[in-house]
Amino acid sequence: MIDASSPTPLQRLWLSETIRLREEHAGPLEDSEANRLARAEQVDLAERIQHRALHLARRDGQWQALLHWLQGARLAGLLLALLALLSGFGLALAALGDGRQPVNVFWALGSLLGLNLLMLLGWLLGLLLTRDHPGALGRLWLWLSEKLARDASAAQLAPALLLMLQRQRLTRWGLGLMVNGLWTLAMLTTLITLLLLLATRRYGFVWETTILAGDTFIALTQAIGALPALLGFSLPDIDVIRASGDAAIASEAARQSWAGWLVGVVLVYGLLPRLLLTLLCLWRWQSGKGALRLDLELPGYGLLRQRLQPDSERLGICDLAPTALHQPQGGASTQPGSGALLLGIELDELRPWPPAPVPKGVADAGVIDSREQRRQLLEQLTRFPPERLAIACDPRRSPDRGTLALLGELARSASATRIWLLPPTPGESLDSARLTDWHQAITSLGLQHGDTAPLNWLETGHD
Repeated sequence: MIDASSPTPLQRLWLSETIRLREEHAGPLEDSEANRLARAEQVDLAERIQHRALHLARRDGQWQALLHWLQGARLAGLLLALLALLSGFGLALAALGDGRQPVNVFWALGSLLGLNLLMLLGWLLGLLLTRDHPGALGRLWLWLSEKLARDASAAQLAPALLLMLQRQRLTRWGLGLMVNGLWTLAMLTTLITLLLLLATRRYGFVWETTILAGDTFIALTQAIGALPALLGFSLPDIDVIRASGDAAIASEAARQSWAGWLVGVVLVYGLLPRLLLTLLCLWRWQSGKGALRLDLELPGYGLLRQRLQPDSERLGICDLAPTALHQPQGGASTQPGSGALLLGIELDELRPWPPAPVPKGVADAGVIDSREQRRQLLEQLTRFPPERLAIACDPRRSPDRGTLALLGELARSASATRIWLLPPTPGESLDSARLTDWHQAITSLGLQHGDTAPLNWLETGHD
């Protein structure tokens, strides 16, 4: 059985989409074992596709690449968060200065809110006009994530993620959560820095104009401060506003009134909109994420229907040959096994089987020659994996790719496996070069081999 405990549901869907894109670009993968393991799961077609994709991803490195990509995404997020912190600190410091010169309230307001409001307007327009376009900051995050992953297998992960999210129109909310979250962090840092500066330095506030009337600034100041005033922030009266047009007022009450007005405006027009949009994006992301499903009508998934939910077993070639051959691999079953099993693979009919009395408690699976025998045995081992498996091979034959692939697949169906290279029959000798080929091939699979009967190991678990 496939161990699907580690990936989250979103990651399993993501891997399925990645494998589909990979097969569209590079051709069908060698997936007989993955299909067999997926068919053993008593689930619907979508779940079987995900089981198959997880097995292929773990075999070919996409699962590890996804973990690397996620690690890179977290690092990219931390870098962007650090940039947001520094930006927020810089905005507040640039707006107020060192306190030696009076603060022009409207220049300060433009420094504190101008870029944020422009970017907010751009994001809202993109939300309405470009639908699920990732945007500049989103593209930067995706690019950083891939670069920091440092894994060539991660190249198709970002496109697969975007395609999957776009079907549910989740790209706007996922990337919107990140963008608005970063701006929320930046504006929060700005507000905190602003409060610290106002608490530790004495600032005077003025406004200046050459071509506009003073009443224009009075009306504008009161209009901007009306909403913060509803939340309890101070609003300079008309006399204070008018007097501040000539010079910074030395009155402590006037300075506190302007400082409260500035803090309230930054909070209401800078921090709160970003915070509310962050919460909105988070809500839409969480609700949409739970509704994500595989689109079984896509051609790549439609081709898997007959393999994973066959109406009947079919023999013969079904797919084009893959562009790159899969390298056989060994391993061990992750499911707890029981009992011991002995079997032979493609042995000469003249060889007696079993070659020695089989100990009590050791099951004899006979000699496996045909494709049907292999399929039936693998199906049985998938349901009932043995604790110990010994596979007898004839070292006079060449260790071809098909045999090695079968050895690896059998090994992954048992808790522990040993390869038994049978001794020559009386009067025969083994080719040393071919025997060396066997030893190297078995070692490359990560399996143990022996030239003597492993029956004691099968019976007791010890040599």
